[in-house]
Amino acid sequence: MTDITHAAPAAQWSQRLVDGIGSTFTAFGRALIISRQSQARLRQIEKLQAKSDAELSAMGLARDRIVHHVFRDINDL
Repeated sequence: MTDITHAAPAAQWSQRLVDGIGSTFTAFGRALIISRQSQARLRQIEKLQAKSDAELSAMGLARDRIVHHVFRDINDL
């Protein structure tokens, strides 16, 4: 009777580990970027909301469209 076992070479195991760590850092980096972008958008909304209706009108913007204006580059809104 023949008994065959297959073990992955150490190089494959270590490469999977490195790939896993790399993808974890990539995901973390993306999350940081999204967080920073969200904070910037929120600051922009706050600045626009602080303006008077006359100032917004001069910009061609209605108060109820501020959020749409800030997120205009996102198609889902």
